[in-house]
Formats: sequence, structure tokens, C-alpha cells
Amino acid sequence: MTTLANHPELRLTGVWDRDAERLDAFARYWKVSPYASLDAVLADPAVSIVVNLTTPESHYTVNFRALSAGKHVYCEKPLAMTVEQASELVDLARAKGLVLAGAPANGLSDAQALCARLLADGAIGTPRLVYAEMEDGPVFKANWRAWRSRSGARWPGVHEFEVGCTLEHAGYAASWLVSLFGPVAEVSAVSALTFPDKGPGTETLALGPDFSVGCLTFRSGLTARVTCGLAAPRDRSLTIIGEKGMITVRDLWDNRSPIHLEIFGAKRPLLHRGLDWLEWKLGRKLPLRLYPGTKMRYPTAPSASALPAFPSQIDFVRGIAVQAQALKGGETPFFSGATARHLTEVVLALNGGWRDYRPLDL
Repeated sequence: MTTLANHPELRLTGVWDRDAERLDAFARYWKVSPYASLDAVLADPAVSIVVNLTTPESHYTVNFRALSAGKHVYCEKPLAMTVEQASELVDLARAKGLVLAGAPANGLSDAQALCARLLADGAIGTPRLVYAEMEDGPVFKANWRAWRSRSGARWPGVHEFEVGCTLEHAGYAASWLVSLFGPVAEVSAVSALTFPDKGPGTETLALGPDFSVGCLTFRSGLTARVTCGLAAPRDRSLTIIGEKGMITVRDLWDNRSPIHLEIFGAKRPLLHRGLDWLEWKLGRKLPLRLYPGTKMRYPTAPSASALPAFPSQIDFVRGIAVQAQALKGGETPFFSGATARHLTEVVLALNGGWRDYRPLDL
């Protein structure tokens, strides 16, 4: 709702939630019309795109019903909880001539566009290796029960712990990787529940993995390591290492994240050289982190004026806007159909700790 203001070409016809109290509070705060049921949403001819922001285990059912009713769908990640269900949805959308698009929208950010331009310009030569981090810090140790959205809704911490951080967060890295480097040929991952006690109210629950690490081999020949967790210090950076240099994106959740470019063999910035000298002089590592290379300038003005506060500075509605624009022009948005299923496959493989998994043909 915060970033809807960035896209005046979209019109929100109404909202629905299976929790009547939550629906009423949301509709009142944002001054939007509530629907009486999901059937009412699907029967409304004014609705072109159904935006599915339900919890992951409900994605398949809502997506299936909306597509069956002839509606285009924009779905939060993942499309479904199994590869088979995701494939069924993609086939259904294709058969009905509909567009099934998927989140996350950070793969459409200004930062992604700048990074893609640097790669296309050959700034670091052929990319060979990538490190993608999706560490959100020890969230379960924080006072998360007190967290509220702008409209007063509670952060659904218990459910997030049940689903697991990989299903919730790995897509933010995967969307960048697939958009920059193409399809993944193989995934080999390990996942684990490393902290089974997430505090009062979670003792008897079946919690999902709170850590995963996976190696992705791309058809292009590039190799990437993706980590996802809820314990290590917050780090959502992306490091791309090529034959001639390195690109570092500080934060994949920031629409205009600082991006640094380092060319191997080039003279390093004075601040970096000075810090190295000081550490050698003192004989110890200082508690400072400098990103290698030169900070890049964005060539254009920001594409989004309204963004959520840190740490989620993503234009969440941009994916819906891109889908709407593509529909208007008779085109297919990148993060839709088989590509959205591909991202779902990769995330499910990381979450499940699948070894030597080969995604379906793309």
C-alpha cells in the first residue's frame, strides 16, 4: 500500500482477507473497499489482476481459483509449495491465455538495472563467481511480538518461523541472479533448523529451516553461492567477480543500493589504502567495513518516490505495474510463467536442501 502511490496507472478495486477483523482494520485504515468473499473478488469484472499476498501454503489454491476464473495473477513468492503445483499453475495460465507473474519486485529495482548495465558494458569482463547473502540477523531474539505495520497489523513471526527463512527470503537473491545470468542448471544445497527454540509459543511447533546454503550452477557457466539465515548478522549483499574486476551491491532490499566497482590492478581509493596502512601499523583488524572499488553513480532520477522504511526499501508494487504494462502492450513480463516457476524451483531446492537438483527445462 505504501508503494502503490508510485503507480497511479493502477487502481485498487478492493481487498479481501479470510480474517474478518483483520480485513476490517486494513480497509478502514487505508480507506479501501472490502469484498465479502473471494468469490466476490473473482466475480467482479473490474478486477483484471488478482494480487495474491496470502501465506505460502495458500498460494496454490488462490492462484488456481483466480486463474480458473479468468483473472491474471500476481503472486507473492513462491508460486506454490511443490514444483508439480507450480507447473500446473503455469500450464493453466498458458491454456487460458493469462499472465501468472511472481514476486519479488526487487529484481526490477533501479539497483538491478544499474548492475545489469555495468555487466552489459563489460565493466568486469565475463562474470565467473557470485556470492549472494540473505542473512536477516537474529530476528527471533528481537522484540518481534511488538512489531506492527502502518495499519497496526502484527508481524506474523510464528508463521514465518514455521515456513522458514529460505522460502521467505531466498527469492530476493534468486530474482537478481536469474535476471542477470539466466537459468540455473543445477542446485546443490544444505538446509537446517539450527535454533529450534524461537521463544515462547514456538516450543511445540514444527519450525522450518532457519539456515540454508546452496551452490547454483548456471547454464552460462557461472557459479553462485546463496546463503539464507535468521542468526548471522544482517547482510543482504551481492558480490559478482569477473575476469577483470568485481561489482558489489550493498543491499538487495534497497531500490537504489550503493554499488561499487573494483577493477583488478587499478589504484585503490585513498581511504582504502589508508585503512590498510593503519591496520598494518596497529597490527589488528579494525571494526570497519569498506566496500572495494569506486561507488557508482545512478544515471537517472529515482523511479520510486514512496518506499517503505529501512530495511525493506523495495517498490513492492513495481512487479504488478510491469505486469499491467505488459498486458496493455500484449507482451509477457520477465518474472512470469516458466521464469516464475523456475525461481520457485530454485527456492524450494534451497529450502529443502536438495542435492544435485536439475530444474525443469527453461
